Amino acid sequence: MSYRLSRTEDCESTGNWRLVRRTLGMRAFGVNVVDIAPGEQIPEHDELARDQEELFYVVDGEPTLVIDGEPHPAAAGTFARVDPEHSRTVRNDGAEPARMLIASAPRSSGYEPMEWA
Repeated sequence: MSYRLSRTEDCESTGNWRLVRRTLGMRAFGVNVVDIAPGEQIPEHDELARDQEELFYVVDGEPTLVIDGEPHPAAAGTFARVDPEHSRTVRNDGAEPARMLIASAPRSSGYEPMEWA
């Protein structure tokens, strides 16, 4: 099939991660949705080994992006791009759940933006 649709709730999951890329059969870039409970965080990591830049988008809540140890509070609607060499995590210091969409691709992916974009 040359297209596939899925609601977040219907995506394959592991723990609090919704595996969007796997569910949709994507090969050009990674994309997942993670729900972060109050007091929780995603594993701290960098993407040097895979040379991937990551895009974070806050769907719901008010999590804190921690980049190289520096906290950056982020409300719903916030985007953040992080180069591979930076250490990063997302934690939820608030009282309400947070939902993040995280996309990643190697910097050498060959992506070419449309002229107008």
